[in-house]
Amino acid sequence: MKKLQFFLLAALAVLFVSCAVESNEKLSVSSPDGVNKIDFVLEKGVPKYTVNHGEKAVINPSKLGFIFKDGDNFDAGFKVLESKNTTIDETWEQVWGEKRMIQNNCNELSVTLQEKKGAQRKLEIQLRAYNDGIAFRYIYPEQGSGDSIFIMDEVSEFNLASGGNAWWIPAYRDNRYEYLYTKTLISEMDTVHTPVTFKSDNGLYLSIHEANLVDFASMTVEQTAGNNLKCNLVPWSDGVKVKTKAPFKSPWRTVQIGEKAGDLITSYLILNLNEPNAMGDVSWVQPRKYLGIWWGMHISKYTFWESEKHGASTKNAKWYIDYCQKLGIDRLLIEGWNKGWTPAWYENAMHMFSFTKSTDDFNLEEVVKYGDSKGVKLIGYHETGSNLINYMTQIDSGMALYQKMGIHDIKIGQVGSRLNMKEWHHGQFGVNYYRYVLKKAAEYQLAVNFHEPIKDTGERRTYPNMMSREGARGMEYDAWSDGNPPNHTLNLVFTRMLSGPMDFTPGIFDLNEEQGFNNRSVHTTLAKQLAYYVTLYSPIQMLADLPDNYDGHPAFQFLKDVPVDWDDTKVLNGEIGEYVTTVRKDRKSDDWYLGSMTNEEGREFTVSLDFLGDGNYEAQIYADAPGTTWQNEPEKVAISTVNVAKTSTLPITLGAGGGMAVRFKKL
Repeated sequence: MKKLQFFLLAALAVLFVSCAVESNEKLSVSSPDGVNKIDFVLEKGVPKYTVNHGEKAVINPSKLGFIFKDGDNFDAGFKVLESKNTTIDETWEQVWGEKRMIQNNCNELSVTLQEKKGAQRKLEIQLRAYNDGIAFRYIYPEQGSGDSIFIMDEVSEFNLASGGNAWWIPAYRDNRYEYLYTKTLISEMDTVHTPVTFKSDNGLYLSIHEANLVDFASMTVEQTAGNNLKCNLVPWSDGVKVKTKAPFKSPWRTVQIGEKAGDLITSYLILNLNEPNAMGDVSWVQPRKYLGIWWGMHISKYTFWESEKHGASTKNAKWYIDYCQKLGIDRLLIEGWNKGWTPAWYENAMHMFSFTKSTDDFNLEEVVKYGDSKGVKLIGYHETGSNLINYMTQIDSGMALYQKMGIHDIKIGQVGSRLNMKEWHHGQFGVNYYRYVLKKAAEYQLAVNFHEPIKDTGERRTYPNMMSREGARGMEYDAWSDGNPPNHTLNLVFTRMLSGPMDFTPGIFDLNEEQGFNNRSVHTTLAKQLAYYVTLYSPIQMLADLPDNYDGHPAFQFLKDVPVDWDDTKVLNGEIGEYVTTVRKDRKSDDWYLGSMTNEEGREFTVSLDFLGDGNYEAQIYADAPGTTWQNEPEKVAISTVNVAKTSTLPITLGAGGGMAVRFKKL
């Protein structure tokens, strides 16, 4: 892929302010369009910031700073030593992504503080104002001491100026991020994971998250009183939040701001706050669609472990490879191929897996050779069971084996309530572990799909082999639980997916799970399953169902056609938890694709097709058949074609729990 990275304008308009700045004197920075404004002030030596969007207050005065070990408060008693204003304007190209060319344009205020008394330590606070939100971070410089620093709390507040609703999942639960989203008043929130999304009473849409999370605890958000929120860092098992030394940088604390719900989806603020590609040539990183020996194990047609129903046998793998060739899919994920799987593997008892030894009924080399003869490459799989002590002793040999076999993609799981039965997945220990594995995978030219991961904070810009991750309730919950309700994915696109791609594993055609044992059903229509490939972004998309359920099905054509790498993305309409219509332009052609989906309520609306290019297009439409809902004949799809242009409109009818998918093929 062509690499393009050019700076149009950087580090302009630098203004230094002397140390004579008095307490309570305001320092300000506004977004390039002048709409988002951050004010910084020392109020009796306490650093605080406020945020406004035009005439609307977004964040009321909110404190900044840290609490170190032994009651060492680093959040008051400061003076302003200096400040500077900088403009950043660059355009960069994603290696892969939902939008090819991204503009990083913001104005930055950097304020250097110094304690008036005691050690007279310094602290730099960088505040950035973008057209789509704001961000800030802390820089603690080298100050002549090599002693370790133990951060016990981060004071950062987000005192929201307006009440409203919040969509959130709880932090500090054993099942990591895999919970249904709860909608409450902001004042009724629990301590929650980020991204956490808000619809304010003043009409603005907000999302609080973080960017460039490196060697630090991840941030949760704690409701303290009313609409007042603060940063809550995930601790180590000994209670310390962050263990570090000077100098250190915190992650960016981010607030995305939109006037429409869809504005949050097309914000690239998180990516812009990460460093450019640090890997050099990444031509081996390729977006993919894939089949998997996966769904069958979740519906109990197969087992993960060796048995008469073992999914990952040589015989079954070849059957799947044959289907890959027949269906035109060139990647196959095989789970359960290695020694160590048992019926109780998921119980997090420091389970011992081998990452080089195959089960007795699976021959890795034979399967790889057979796949090569059919034009099908394998995707590797390492399930650690959160026993990282065991994994770290084998990570090089396990990844080297895949490299030897010509495998360039790997799924890595960390099933368990704690890493090593001790540490949170999203504490500093977990953050460092996931970054280490990502870098290690790059050494062996492996692109990574993390399950049971740390949340995405934009590192895919720096390490493009960070393809996708789970980090939410995926499709597997429809196999063996009460399932995901129809509004689940309508919550996901405005919450979890604001952080980055998700391996949701869509594409179930057998909605009644007739080949499974559970007698359960998936709570969508088939057309909504198709829409997921547009609305739920990932550069790697599983075609999750059993392959014979696709064979000969006319709706499978859309799954063959739909790309996984895009030139542009637009959101035509949407409300959190209710509905969304997204369109994306193929990176390799002039074709556009549309995905529209709704919650439990059926909907009708008309959208403009003014996003299309010049000329005519054939709209290949896959819609809910008349009368189809997630509870009534959900498998029925109405397929039709019509010629359209950019001056056309498209009527969209969605059954309850339904969707629509459209390919606009350039004629």
